[in-house]
Amino acid sequence: MYLYSPPRDETEKRHNRDIETLARSIAANRQLDRLAGKFGIKRSSEFEDFLPFYEKQVKKWVGNPNTHGGWVASYKTFLQFCNNQCNFGDITPQFINEYKEFLEKKATRINSPKMRISQNSCYTYYNKLRATVREAMVFGHMISNPFDAVKGVQQPETYREFLTKEELVKLYNTPVESDLMKRTCMFSALTGLRLGDVVKLRGEQIQHSESLGYFIRFTQSKTKAMETLPISDEALSLLGNYEENAERIFGDYNFQRDYANLNRWLQKAGIRKKITFHNFRHTFATLQLAEGTDIYTVSKLLGHKHIHTTQIYGKVMDTTKTKAMQSIQLGIKPDKNEQQ
Repeated sequence: MYLYSPPRDETEKRHNRDIETLARSIAANRQLDRLAGKFGIKRSSEFEDFLPFYEKQVKKWVGNPNTHGGWVASYKTFLQFCNNQCNFGDITPQFINEYKEFLEKKATRINSPKMRISQNSCYTYYNKLRATVREAMVFGHMISNPFDAVKGVQQPETYREFLTKEELVKLYNTPVESDLMKRTCMFSALTGLRLGDVVKLRGEQIQHSESLGYFIRFTQSKTKAMETLPISDEALSLLGNYEENAERIFGDYNFQRDYANLNRWLQKAGIRKKITFHNFRHTFATLQLAEGTDIYTVSKLLGHKHIHTTQIYGKVMDTTKTKAMQSIQLGIKPDKNEQQ
């Protein structure tokens, strides 16, 4: 910023007036910032670096194997978009729209730069940034939420693979290399617990009463909500001598390490579906609905905050549709020769 001294014409005089007005405005804001700091009041963080704050949000999820990977990928993708430079004041509605377009048309996978990210990843990464901005507002770094002026990314319809009851029984009765993996997977299928909650389970969290039977008292690793979850006798049998175990019941179980073992186990059982650990939680939800448990109860068992999250499983296993399709019977008997 500079002044003409002396100004030679009307244009330079106008320039000087505008610069002096701007300088006084900046000086006034700086004085307010200093006063606010003196009294412990946080004012604008417009020119402060946003990226360390985002990275801090990522680190909050280090202990959660279900969520941390998604946060890391969202942060690295955002770094690609902003060229490793972004202040709090840069995050405007226009900036967010540009980021949304980048996600939907240009962003590639972190580990496979030649492959585009999925629509589900677009939705996830966009919402990770939105959650970070919301947190920035809580800490006073931003006065208003620019996401309020932007239409969000459409959530895609997700295909949730699950095992049928027959497949689950067959898998349980199939020999496996890792008994720990078998017990962990089956415990999730019988309780609906996420991997992060299963591996953190301790003997002291297993409780019993005459009226409630056996149940688990735990805090969800994803939502941080305190839950009381009844468990069946079969689920209890998978815990072994949990009363004698002061440490984690499932020890140092590492699903990433056992992923290849899981695939071999599925193949031995003759199951060709693509199954990860989280699919055992899907299996629990789907089988509960198939057995007639109402969707509200299933939602509570899964620890969902909103019923619409559980309704996704209702689309997968709609017994009403199954009954409807069986309602039209013409007496046609399949030709055994044709079946062969």
